[in-house]
Amino acid sequence: MLNLLIAPITSLLDKFIPDKDARDKLAHEIATMSVKQAHEIQMSQIKVNEVQAAHKSMFVAGSRPAIMWICALGLLYAVFLHPILDIWFTMPEVNTEVLTPVMMGLLGLGGMRSFEKAKGVAREK
Repeated sequence: MLNLLIAPITSLLDKFIPDKDARDKLAHEIATMSVKQAHEIQMSQIKVNEVQAAHKSMFVAGSRPAIMWICALGLLYAVFLHPILDIWFTMPEVNTEVLTPVMMGLLGLGGMRSFEKAKGVAREK
């Protein structure tokens, strides 16, 4: 999407900047601007995550573990319990298409938590 906006701008540089090297340098800076901004946004989110995880309150720092447990229980039910219980009872199904992306995102954060524990910087409560 952003390339659709950048391409016309870089084509206009030919009309306003006669020096090829300066024009190419400016075109490169414009093209990489969105990547730099996306990186800054991601780094800001990481800082917010660190502050949230370090919070003393279970209701702030425990939100990710709570969501992880909900996803884990939903997947446990969908994969193991539902097929067994459905033999004797009519059981409702759980939409795992919703749970799986959330769980995979949180598993990535869980990997970061394991890394923190290995480095000795994880909090105990």
